Amino acid sequence: MKFIIKLHPEITIKSKSVRQRMSKILQGNIRNVLKPVDEHVKIRADWDKLIVRSNIMTEEHRQAMVSALACIPGIQWFLEVKECKVESLDDILALTVEMFGDKLAGKTFCVRAKRRGQQPFSSLDVERYVGGGLNQRCETGGVRLKNPDVQVNLELDGDRLFLVSEQHAGLGGFPIATQESVLSLMSGGYDSGVASYQFIKRGSRVHYCFFNLGGQEHEAGVREVVHYLWKKYGSSHRVKFISVPFEGVVAEILETIDKGHMGVVLKRMMMRAGAAVAEKLAIGALVTGESMGQVSSQTVTNLNVIDRVTDTLILRPLIAADKQEIIDVARQIGTAAYAEKMPEYCGVISQKPTIKADLAKVEQEEANFDFGVLDTAIQASFVEDVRELAKAWVLPEVEFSKGDDAEEVILDIRAPEEEEDAPLAVAGHQVVHMPFFKLAHHFSELDPGKTYLLYCARGVMSRLQAIHLKEQGFDNVKVYRP
Repeated sequence: MKFIIKLHPEITIKSKSVRQRMSKILQGNIRNVLKPVDEHVKIRADWDKLIVRSNIMTEEHRQAMVSALACIPGIQWFLEVKECKVESLDDILALTVEMFGDKLAGKTFCVRAKRRGQQPFSSLDVERYVGGGLNQRCETGGVRLKNPDVQVNLELDGDRLFLVSEQHAGLGGFPIATQESVLSLMSGGYDSGVASYQFIKRGSRVHYCFFNLGGQEHEAGVREVVHYLWKKYGSSHRVKFISVPFEGVVAEILETIDKGHMGVVLKRMMMRAGAAVAEKLAIGALVTGESMGQVSSQTVTNLNVIDRVTDTLILRPLIAADKQEIIDVARQIGTAAYAEKMPEYCGVISQKPTIKADLAKVEQEEANFDFGVLDTAIQASFVEDVRELAKAWVLPEVEFSKGDDAEEVILDIRAPEEEEDAPLAVAGHQVVHMPFFKLAHHFSELDPGKTYLLYCARGVMSRLQAIHLKEQGFDNVKVYRP
């Protein structure tokens, strides 16, 4: 089994030394990716291509090889070929009839030939001779030079003929590690996954940083999509996954920052933390999935205010992309299935956020913020090898209740402004208001002999917080479903 790997065009136009370096790195990347499929695979480099050989000839193995090669950055396209020694045009014709004769029955076709080395005939001679011979010896639908049903591709290198049975599209881009490493800020949604993929494809080793706002269930979903991205497109290199516990930071923002500035301040805190993590890992740039105008914090003014918080380069590959374009790419690369089931977190960002934050006012607001909370979160960051993310997490089960038991207490965990706008009253039940960002520190102060039904507007945050409390050993919590 043999494949001819064609390099991405941007590689072939580089200087000789750069092209050779990139080709060598791609050769190593292919070997790393294919090793689990065939540990004895052989790879040889030529000027503008790589030759991959495997001695395993099963169909299952062929499909595994094709699937792996299609997702390696730096490959523009690749050919499945049969290699034969030839001495004449008659030899070429006979071998071509043997491989393609049955495939041409009733179909129009053309022959395309490429040559290297010395032969007593031109590429056009090959195309005419083989095309005419196929038309005479096989029951074809005739020769058609434009838009044929079948294109017969032949490659000659000296006295070696490569009969191309299949041509496959590659990922394109640059081989991983030919560009500098980046740290992608992952939320698990459509945008961050696509942004990460763009930099994998561009040749960066992408590490991943996750700000945990919702306990283990939130992290479990992000871990899944990160491992998928790495395994499918970036497994030639080891990378890191960093989880930063950010619930305390959110709680501090909600208690000290003006409602209109909460979203911008949260992003500034994330950039501060991301820059600190990147510095520890010697990474020079952060990557986000932000797109101009998509949400309130992503206006030009607000992005400018967010960027002022760090000197670390912040890269936004999706800045001018439409949401539908981003979703389409997510579906194409396979991350949409993860993004679709990722829960949205109600109550994290305030209502009526500003779209034109003033830097001086934001900095004045941040003067009330206890930065010790942020420092604690950064220090508590947990770094893992991305390969560890394949291990499944077992999350606690959460019970739901309609409040049929009058002894159960309804615990309204909405943000203060939500509770003020629409106070909750449930006939026959005591209702206690405790914002979700206070649960971690204050739930233990409640009567342990009672059962508490957590309530929020959409039922997302209540479920996440119930799981989080169960992780901490509290069994007297359920989710209120009226």
